[in-house]
Parts: sequence; structure tokens; C-alpha cells
Amino acid sequence: MDATLHPETLAIRTGTTRSPFGEHSEALFLTSSFVFGSAAEAAARFAGTEPGPIYARFINPTVSMFEQRLAALEGAERCVAFSSGMAAILATVMGLMRAGEHIVAARTLFGSTVQLLTNVLGRFGIEVSFVSPTEPEEWRAAVRPNTRLFFLESPSNPLTEVSDIRTLAEIAHAAGAWLAVDNCFCTPVLQRPLALGADLVVHSATKYLDGQGRVLGGAVLGATQLLEGVYTFLRTAGPTLSAFNAWVLLKGLETLPLRMAAHSRNAQALAEWLQGQPGVSRVLYPGLPSHPQHALARSQQASGGGILAFELEGGRETAWRLIDAVRLMSITANLGDAKTTITHPASTTHSRMTPEQRAAAGIGEGLIRIAVGLEHVDDLKADLAQALAAATGQR
Repeated sequence: MDATLHPETLAIRTGTTRSPFGEHSEALFLTSSFVFGSAAEAAARFAGTEPGPIYARFINPTVSMFEQRLAALEGAERCVAFSSGMAAILATVMGLMRAGEHIVAARTLFGSTVQLLTNVLGRFGIEVSFVSPTEPEEWRAAVRPNTRLFFLESPSNPLTEVSDIRTLAEIAHAAGAWLAVDNCFCTPVLQRPLALGADLVVHSATKYLDGQGRVLGGAVLGATQLLEGVYTFLRTAGPTLSAFNAWVLLKGLETLPLRMAAHSRNAQALAEWLQGQPGVSRVLYPGLPSHPQHALARSQQASGGGILAFELEGGRETAWRLIDAVRLMSITANLGDAKTTITHPASTTHSRMTPEQRAAAGIGEGLIRIAVGLEHVDDLKADLAQALAAATGQR
């Protein structure tokens, strides 16, 4: 399909392969295996000389449609889908790297990503150095002769720090390394890392790509040849995206451009309102002029996205009181949902990091993250206003 089409059209019209029945909505293929017309056809499929499905651990028509649609949105040659975002990150490293090689990663990453890079992959001889996501010279200084991968989130979780993707791509390529960007917060609607020079894009499709908190999923995107090792890992190890989840995600992608615009509008309005509230010492949102990387965000993102964080005076005790006082927002660590969610990163999403790691990453005890949903923003303000009053004792 024409790659010049707008994202709204790509999200609806790409990645549709109709069966002989001519269904309008994408078909859901709930089967573990596929039948061949002959022994010769089976042999050709397994040998890769004839296209077609073989076994649902690594090929399913519904999953393939999701992969094609997301690849069109990201401007990628290929997409490989997985059972979760963490499975996608694991496959990226296991598919591209060997024991004794080195990763340079942003210091502020999702807590489970930090655990995977250190406690899991470290046991297999893969080394990791953590650096500031916003200081390119730290990335340059961390490069070793065995460095093969740069890994970052932009904006980061939970501080919404924005990395200079173009500059980090140049540094990585000069060192003979690949740059992988977790694009979960922005989605391809707001940011296309491959167009900025990145080699790989990683998604937790569980978040905005679904958009309603229904299913788990993940994806890795990039050049066809580069992803061959990632696909081989999927085919062998089997962290497979289910056909049903792929079907749900296909439906989620259809409304992604509309939802991301609405999430961003609500988050911008809520962030601006929070800046003037008593007891709030700082608000972190890329769409605010006060954000340290506001100008950079404007140059590589279409808008600020749907995630904001803010620091409350009084530390954990005050933060927990506020969270316990909300009436409308959901207390859950997930994000990217139509429903607004609120969490305390230090004791939830990043609780498995050591206190020293959290301090280095700037994740304080008074920090709260809000994934702004699609409710009316005035209702969200009212909910936070009464929660702030309850937390700070101001009436």
C-alpha cells in the first residue's frame, strides 16, 4: 500500500489479507497448525522456498496482519510480534548479541527492563553500562570495543526525559553499534524513531497500541535482515503473540491516531493545571516549556504524549495519601489505557531497583506518574484537586 498515506489511513487500511470468504473485518485464525496440500508443499514451506503458514508458534495470518500494519505505521521494513513488551526486548538482545558483548542503556528505564538487562542477561555474559538519557557525551564515553547495542526509552518511564535520537544514532553507528528505541510512550503516531536514525523500535503493544487494557503484546521493528536473528529467536524459543491478542491489537491500531491526539490534549491541560497547585514541587511533561528537553521534544515528537509525572512535597507518605484519595483514577501500574491510571513508581514499577539505582535515575519517594486517559479533563482536575487537598491537609 502507498507509504505516503496519512497515519489515520495506514492504521485502518494496511495489513489486511482477506480469506476466500472476503470478510471486511480482519479474520481471527484460532488454530495451532496448518494443513498442507501435499508432502512436497509441506517440505517447501519448512524449507522456506514456498510462502505460507506452518505452525502458529511463529506464523499465523492474524499475527502477520498486525505486524504488517504496525510496520506501515513505523515506516519499517519488518515487524516481529511477541507475547509482551518484555519478550520483545529479550528477543532483541538474544537475537542480536552474544556473550561477552556490551550494551549502553539509559539510566531511566522501566524497572523490569533494568532487571532484564542486569540480573537476567548478566548471567549470560552480556555487560551493561547505564548512562544519562539526556547527555550524549556519556554515551560516547561509555562505548567499548565490544559495544553492540544502545538502548533507550524516549520519553523515559517515569520521568518523561527525552533523548536526542538523531545524535545517539550517530554515536552508536560510529561505534559499530545499533540503536534501539522503546517507542511505547509516543507510538508511531507521535514519533518515528527509524526516521530519526534508530535501527530498531521496540513496543509494549499492551499499552497504547491496544488502548483499552485488554491484552498483552509486544513488537520489534527494523530492517528485514537485521530482524532475522530476532525472528529466529521467536521461532525457536516461542514467546509468541497469540492470534486473539493480535486481532484485538489490530482493532486497537484503527483508533490509535485519534486516541493519541486526545491523550495528548488531556495530558497537556492537566500538566499545565498541576503546575499551579500547592504542594506540587515540579511537573514533568514534554509539552511544558519548563520541561528540560521541551525544545528537543518539539523537534522529534508530534506532541507531548499522554504521560506526566509530578513531585509532591512530603515524600512517600504524602504521595500515598494522594493516591489513596483519588476517586476517579485507577490505581494501577499499567498505562496507555482509555482510563486514567495513577501510580507511585518508587514502590511499584521501579521497586525492584535498588535505592541507589532509583536515586541515580531521579525517581524520588514523592514522585507520582499519571497516564492520562480519555475522560473529560475537567473531571480529572476535580479528582486530583480533592486528592491533593486530602494529601496535603489543605481545604
